[in-house]
Formats: sequence, C-alpha cells, structure tokens
Amino acid sequence: MNKFDRRDFLKASFSTAAAITAGLNLPSVAKADQNTISCKNFRTNISHNAKPWTHLDFYNDAKNFTFAIVSDRTGYYRPGVFNTAVNKLNLMLPEFVMSVGDLIDGNNGVKSVDVAQEKWDEFNYMVNRLKMPFFYVPGNHDHGYNDFLRQAWENNHGPNHYYFIYKGVLMLCINTDEDNVNSITDEQVAYIENVIKTHTDVRWTCVFFHNPMWRHNPPKPYWVKIEAMLADRNYTVFGGHIHHYTKAVKNGKKYYTLATTGGCASGEGGNPAGPAKGEFDHFAWVTMTDEGPVMANIVLDGVLNDEGKV
Repeated sequence: MNKFDRRDFLKASFSTAAAITAGLNLPSVAKADQNTISCKNFRTNISHNAKPWTHLDFYNDAKNFTFAIVSDRTGYYRPGVFNTAVNKLNLMLPEFVMSVGDLIDGNNGVKSVDVAQEKWDEFNYMVNRLKMPFFYVPGNHDHGYNDFLRQAWENNHGPNHYYFIYKGVLMLCINTDEDNVNSITDEQVAYIENVIKTHTDVRWTCVFFHNPMWRHNPPKPYWVKIEAMLADRNYTVFGGHIHHYTKAVKNGKKYYTLATTGGCASGEGGNPAGPAKGEFDHFAWVTMTDEGPVMANIVLDGVLNDEGKV
C-alpha cells in the first residue's frame, strides 16, 4: 500500500469509527473527532459547512412541559366520546391531563350517594386507563346540584378546590359550583388568596375552573376579588361549561373557554356544529414556554393511530 492509499485508508477508518460512536451515542475513547457535532443530546459526524437542518436549538428545556385539558363530558353527554379521548391522549402522551368540570352526569335527579358513586365508578374506570396523571376539577354536574353529589365528590376525590406546583408553575383548581350551582364560598376565596400570597415566586399561574366567571355581566363579586388577587402576576385561565370555544384577552392575560369532550352541542343530534361555530370535541394541548402557555386545540377526529385509524 503506498503512502497515499494508507492515508486515505486511515482517514476512512477513523471516520467510520466516529460514525459508529455517534450512532450509538457512546463517549469518545481516543482523540476527539473534529468532525463530530455535539449539542445538548444531539450527536452527528457531519463535517460539511452546509448542514441538512435549520438549527440545533431543540425545544427541550427541562423546566418546560406539555399537558392536556379535557372539557365538558356531560350536560347531556354523548356516549363513547370521552372514552375515545382517553385513547387519543394515550397516543399523544402529555405529561398530565387537567379538566374543567362536568365529568359525570349528575343533576337534581341524583337522590343518593350510591347513585352518584355509580356515575363516578364509570368515569373513574375511563380515566384510570390514562398512562399519565389526571387532575379532577368539579363542575355543576359533579358538585353543584345537591349534597349527594358533594358527598360523593369528597368520598372519591377529597378536596373540591386545591393547587399544585409543577416545574415552577402554579396550577390553581377552583370550584365554581361549591355549595350550589354557580357559587364560591368566602372560605374558598380566602383559600385562594392565601395560595396566591404564599406562592409569589412561581413563573406562571394557570387557573382551572368550570363556569367562565369573567363572562358574567355584571361580574360576580367573588370573581372580582379573585381577579384582583391575580392582577400582578403572569396567569392564564381555562374554563368550560358553555360547550362553546372562546378566547378572550383581558389586560394582556388570556382567558379560554373550552368546547366539549363529549357534552351535548347545538348541531344535529346534539353533536358539535363545527369549528366555525366554536363547537368541536377536543382536548386542549398546552405547552409551557418561557413566555407562558402556548395553547392548541386537538380535535379528536384528527388524532389517528399508527394504523391510520380513528
């Protein structure tokens, strides 16, 4: 082998070894490959000045995350829709799933805790199939109509308003149907005030509840107080109840009412009348960024499995 051939052979051998190392994501064991690019979790051995990608600023900041929100399943629910949403969520794999109430078909016709429990057994069976955590938030059909529903909620889920903090984001879950339909007690308002005052160091606050209180005219006094508590921080609000998707911006803050995840709508047979009328079965897909939540609506029929089927 002449000198020229030997040099080409060694160069090819070195490049092949580097490519194998990059492909297996193994640490280097000899002199560093000058052709290897390393960026966060990305490795390659491409050395050409032009690259077959736009940039390597991957959206994978450890403090950011993605979660989903389901909306009204009931209010004259349509069988099978919510169960389909569970299947689709297990395909999409958010980190967790939130809700904005009306999860069971409770109403004044529920005359015992046992009847309410049967309805929760049905619902809990579905959400226990989720591969990720599910967080309950009550609506009027879950909590507002009578003491049987309220007792069943406590038996199954404990507190009817609460908070948690995830990766520096405060998730505040409010009950807008606490001791009746469309009601928040002074005790809950005091609880909310304490949570907000105690957690001033969070980077964002997401508020979840059923009845879109900002749409009331005139506004309820308790919502005026709560909104004033939130005024000096970054926050986003998510509600449901009206089975109709809307977005509002107040003082630079975004307020969403979600459509349905199985609840009755205004179209034929109680089906959604379509996005043009703000009606569709969906779950919200929320990605937390440094600038706050970015929200998209995932229509259930738009999620196909790996066989291309609904």
